[in-house]
Amino acid sequence: METHNKIPVGVLGATGAVGQRFVQLLARHPWFEVTALAASDRSAGKPYAEVCKWVIPGDPPPAVGEMIVQPLEPNLPVKLVFSALPADVAREIEPLFAQTGYAVCTNASAYRAVDDVPLLIPEVNADHVALIARQRATRNWPGLIVASPNCTITGVALPLKPLDMAFGVRKVFMTSMQAISGAGYPGVASLDILDNVIPYIPGEEEKFAQELRKMLGRVVDGRGVDADIVLSAHANRVPVFDGHTVSLSVGFEHPTLVEDVIAALRDFRGAEVARGLPSAPERPLIVRTEPDRPQPRRDRDAEGGMAISVGRVRPCPLLDIRMTTVSHNTLRGAASGAILNAELLVATGYVER
Repeated sequence: METHNKIPVGVLGATGAVGQRFVQLLARHPWFEVTALAASDRSAGKPYAEVCKWVIPGDPPPAVGEMIVQPLEPNLPVKLVFSALPADVAREIEPLFAQTGYAVCTNASAYRAVDDVPLLIPEVNADHVALIARQRATRNWPGLIVASPNCTITGVALPLKPLDMAFGVRKVFMTSMQAISGAGYPGVASLDILDNVIPYIPGEEEKFAQELRKMLGRVVDGRGVDADIVLSAHANRVPVFDGHTVSLSVGFEHPTLVEDVIAALRDFRGAEVARGLPSAPERPLIVRTEPDRPQPRRDRDAEGGMAISVGRVRPCPLLDIRMTTVSHNTLRGAASGAILNAELLVATGYVER
């Protein structure tokens, strides 16, 4: 796609931390151009630079500072919007945009569990865009909503996809060590998280099982069929700024050797339609062989924060194989992942140039 023929896009919830990340990433995107920013009534009608307290690394792109923030209403001059809204606001606002004909790529959790809303990681389940036809027919709207998964389960679903294809994943035991940035801004109080591990994140463990089964499932006759996977999870918040670490034990339908698992991970490139998209990493999975890797500080930025690093692949005395993964929760697990979903919508014709 030529850079002079970019698709105009908007960001809903543009003043928050995830909204800022969308603005930052889209400023240099080859396909998309931010032409509209929208936020709550507190910010609407004012220049973005005046109402946005920039909290992520770097500075706001100069081009957006003078943009007037618009209300959260579906009259933005764009084809596509990225939603960084809180879940309760997204539940009300996102359907209004879909009803009016917008394509909504949401990072919010409001519609992840809904049957006719694709929950997408393009390398894993690009074919789930087929659910959009039923979504439009059932809801009688010309637009669409596609959702990004929970930031932690992203780092689990990607490595489990090739293993499921090759050996049939049936049981998963996981312990997450989730970065504080995953709690949003201002996040977790310093007196709670410093020198500490918090072994409870509300709602997370339930989301892991539900979302993994949905993404590793199939679309049959226009409907989603969940994968038959049993998952037991422990979710923990740890004093790491960015990068979610997950320890996994996996049970297969067809038990196999460690070297075969490593080969399946190394060879995985994802769905063909996702390869070569601007935000897609050349290698969605990077296998580390060092005994003490992956680590969030050293591995979260692999492939621009879009690759999942996998290491410590070894036999498991409880199930079949155990391993450790690291993913960048605010890039692959949030804004960059949603942008990749939008690129998939362009590649599959759901968003026109």
